[in-house]
Parts: sequence; C-alpha cells; structure tokens
Amino acid sequence: MTSSRRGQSPLTISLPPAGSSSHLPELPPIDALFLIDFDVKKGYTIAWQQTAPGVNVDGRVEYKSLPSGLHTVSEDLIYFVHEGAHAGLSAFVNVPCEEEESRHARMIAVGVLVPLSYGRLGRAWRHAQGLKDLANELAKDRTNTELLDTYWKSNKLDKDDPKPPATSGETPVVTPAVTFSEPNEQPQRKGHYRNRSGSDRTSLAPAEHRLSPYHPAWRLTSLLDKFGPLIFPIHRAALLRQRILISCHTPVQEICDFVYNLSILSNVPLSLTNILPEHSPTQRLRPLFTIGVHDIPFLTEDYEALKRRGQRENAIDDDLDDETGTGWVACTTDSILAMKDTLWDMLITMPPEHSSHAKDKVWPTVECPKGVPIRATQRDLRRFNTLRAGLFQLADTPSSPNGVRASTSHSNRSAWHFDHADDSFDKVIEPLSWAALAYNGYMWWASAGEQLHSEEQEETSRDTALLADLTPHTPTMTMPTSRSDPTYESLASLAALRHQKSTLSAEADEARVELAIVAYFHRLTTQMLSVMSDIIEDVDEAYPDNEHNGTPTEEGDALLDDSHPQPRAVMVDSRSVENMGLDVWSDADAAFVKDLMRVYFDRLAKVEGKGVEVCGVRVC
Repeated sequence: MTSSRRGQSPLTISLPPAGSSSHLPELPPIDALFLIDFDVKKGYTIAWQQTAPGVNVDGRVEYKSLPSGLHTVSEDLIYFVHEGAHAGLSAFVNVPCEEEESRHARMIAVGVLVPLSYGRLGRAWRHAQGLKDLANELAKDRTNTELLDTYWKSNKLDKDDPKPPATSGETPVVTPAVTFSEPNEQPQRKGHYRNRSGSDRTSLAPAEHRLSPYHPAWRLTSLLDKFGPLIFPIHRAALLRQRILISCHTPVQEICDFVYNLSILSNVPLSLTNILPEHSPTQRLRPLFTIGVHDIPFLTEDYEALKRRGQRENAIDDDLDDETGTGWVACTTDSILAMKDTLWDMLITMPPEHSSHAKDKVWPTVECPKGVPIRATQRDLRRFNTLRAGLFQLADTPSSPNGVRASTSHSNRSAWHFDHADDSFDKVIEPLSWAALAYNGYMWWASAGEQLHSEEQEETSRDTALLADLTPHTPTMTMPTSRSDPTYESLASLAALRHQKSTLSAEADEARVELAIVAYFHRLTTQMLSVMSDIIEDVDEAYPDNEHNGTPTEEGDALLDDSHPQPRAVMVDSRSVENMGLDVWSDADAAFVKDLMRVYFDRLAKVEGKGVEVCGVRVC
C-alpha cells in the first residue's frame, strides 16, 4: 500500500450533546392507516382503512403485518416494505377475551404506510408508540374507530401541502448513519483518481439531533451480543451485496431492527465514491424487513433480475437507481423460505428465545446454500475482543437516558454485558490451521517470540485505530519510525488525538455507543476498499500499457470468448490482506478478497498466502 496517498487527518466523530432536544420528533406523514382483525372463519381481515389516492392495501398488508406465529406472543412490532414505495409498520396485540368465536383471544393489528422517500424505513418507527396505543385501545373496543379517524386526519400526507421530510429531532443514521466527508472534493464514481482526499473525517449529525425512542439503532449492542464474532462474516456478505435471510421466531421486532442495522453497517461511505468504478454495487444493501411465503414470487423475480445484472451486456441497460436484483437482507418466520436455498445466498437461523436462558451460550447458525457452514475467523475473534473492549470503555462513561427511552422495552444496553467465556466462541470460530500453527511455532523459535509480538502489536494498533477517537481513553502506543510501516498513519492519527479533548465525555449523547458501532464498521469498510484500490493503482502504474490492467499470471491471455479477453489477475499479497483486517490463514477470507475485487472493481484477484521460507524453500 502506498502510504504517501494517505493524509494524516485524525478520525473524528461529533455527537449531539445530551438534552439538546427535549421534544419528541415530528411524525412522518402517512399514506395509509389500517386495522386488521382476526376472524376464526375468514382469517385476518382489514376491518378499517384509509388510504391516499393510488395506494392499495387490500390483500397485501394483512400477511405482511401479521407473520406466522404471532398467535404465540402478546404483542409485537412488525416492519415490512410495501410494493417498493412504502415502509409499513404494524403494532400487534393479543389479549384474552370472553368471545368464543374468537377462541377466547382477540388479535388485532394497527398499521401505517409511510413513503420510503422519508428514509430507509420512512422513519416509521416514530409512529410505533402511537400505533401501540391505538391497538391497545381498539383491543378493548373495536367499534371505537373514531380514534383511527383522528389519527389519520392528524398524520395523513397532504398532497397539496406536503410536509417536508421529517428530519428534526433525530440523528439521521439512515442515509447513512455516519457520513465520511471529504472537504473541497466532489464525489466521483468513474475510474480511479489520484487526487483522493486523505481524510476519513466522520460527522454524524447537527448538534440538535438525537435518536428517537423506537429507533432500530438502539438494537446495535444487542446485535453484537447475539452474533458475537459472526457479525464480521455477515458484514462481509452484506458488503458483497448478497441475499441474506434471517430465519427467526416471533416476536420479530428485534430481528426487524437487526435487518435495518445490518443494512446500515454495510453502507459504503461516501468518501469512497471517487475510488470506485461506476459499475460498483449500490451504496447500501436493501432491507426488506419481514417477508413470508407470499413474497416467494417477488423473490424469484428479483433473483432473475440479479442474474441479468450479472451479465455485462445487460448491466449497461439497467437503471442504476433501480435496486431490483441488487441483494437484500430480510427476516422471516416461515421456515419454507429457509428450505428454498435458491432464494438466498446466506441463511442465518436464530436460536429460539428460550435458549437465552441456557447455561451455555447458543449462537445463531450461519450457512450458505446446500448447508455449507460459515464461521468467523481467528482474526475476527481477535478483532471482536478489541471492539468490545473499546465499547466497554465507552459505555463506562455514565449517561442519563431521557424518560421516554427509559420507559421503552427496547432499551436493552443494560443487558449487554458480553460475559461469555472465550471458549464459548469455539462453536462459531474456524479452528487454527496447521499452517498458522507451523508459522507461529517457527517464528517463535527463530526470533524468540519478538517477531510474533511485533505482529500482534501491529494488528492491535490497526484495530484500535478504528475506534481511536470513539472511546474516552486512547491507549498509549509506541509509534513506528518508518512511513512505510502500514500502521504509521493510523498511529499518527492516534498521536494527534492524545492532544485533543475527547468528544465522548460524560455529557455526550446517550447514543454514543450505537453511533460508535456504526462508525467502526464504516471505517472497516473504508479500510478494505481503500487498500484494494491502492493495489489496483500500483498495478496500473506498473503496467500502464497493459491492455488488461493486471499483472501477468499463468492464466495469461486466456479468452472467455472471441471478443472478451479474460482480465489478468491482480496479485494481492499477504501484507495487503493483513492491512485489510482479514485473516491471512483463512481460505474463506481469501475467497472474500477475490469476490470483493470482482464485485467492486471488476478485476480478477490472486491472493498470496503467508508462509516461511528456509534457504529458499517454503516450509509453511
């Protein structure tokens, strides 16, 4: 990696001060409000509805609002996407009653549709408390539809005088949560440009913004707790814009929040737009939220669109703003979707709710089609331990949550403790390879442990730099003296931070941990794609007249057909793999590097493994 292309500006993050907004955020306008009632003979029916012109909910929202298995829970919040134009949110309640025709249980749901122009979920979560209140009241008396009339009149979208997008009073983590801004530079998406800004400076939101009580980002700590080191291979799949399906049980509110958060964490920061070719994937992964058997035709059509996009001659004709066939993340309670492995690229099966009380930690199961298991790497485990240690420091700074958030059931950071013993990770971590064991043993013998210690320090420094200014205490480190050292620039940033007053003080916003998690993953994405872009620039400089913009390999000039020569593979050495934060001993990470090179830069990659040579002979 060419270090001279990197600036020395520190990574910074600005957070809104506590108490900066005492009022609840403005509710986004709605295009539909509906009441769904359960009937023993007819099933779920729309008992009441009001919609804007052109919006149709009949035969559509009933199944999306009420996924399979809801009869086993007393309440839930369900998110979904309606016909690609609206975000849906329904509040479900299940209360006992004396009516025999209702099987002694009254199950209703009150839902809204919000235009997606207001954000990734249309900021529909702002209606959560109002919908829950309506559902509870109507469960007592379903004839009291005046409540629905009042809510509709107060919140419907006025086509003649539409409300502006609702942004006041809330940190806009949706587009995206953390914006990597580069001063005095306009984003570009074509080719590779040498004048990249060296800044990864991060800004979050104007000081008056904060997260509202039901914002999905409050589940970010729960996401890390539930997935542990598995969050990293899932994040890599999301970066490749794969189709990720989460199979779960009711209630689905938490998993819907996970869907949102995985989409947010895998955003491509805007600062990278000038180094990515114009054909690279969309900036975000589509969140579909709750899906079911009635969505199978849509998923099948989307898969066909995905295959068409994979054909270069058709990709040019596609509308780049159309997200059809671009990968997605969703959750389902219908097990039949998990069985149809042509509909997804990665399946995450969540353990049942009661497993949270098990003596041993029960982790989700992650797999590819045909049951191929996916595990986190040894490198992922070390990175996860560094991340949780940094977030612990951040969480130790006391804060005073506002009364509204403290009263909500989704405020779960108090349960976030990561007290699992290290051996609990064995079930989800790749075993240490023989090559890694041989290398570690040899290097320990050859250098009395000094080489391994140096490599461990370098790795820790690289990981710590991703959280450098997000934690209240930046550890003191020995600075490398050579600019060619890959950790020089990240540690230079840390050194500058030692002289700055931390922005994450006790008075910082209560969402500082959640925002730090988002910033961390966006910086991880920046690290991987920037290293890869530097490799390509070095290759293009070294071979300016090379027709295929690559390095010669044994594949040479093999042809795909008479008119499309196969690009020569770009060599990615083990040092670059380490600089990307990946595991040099993992075959899965090597495959990821190849996929990342192909998906984002349309190049073939050849990954060089790490090893030791003795007298010119490779021994491991």
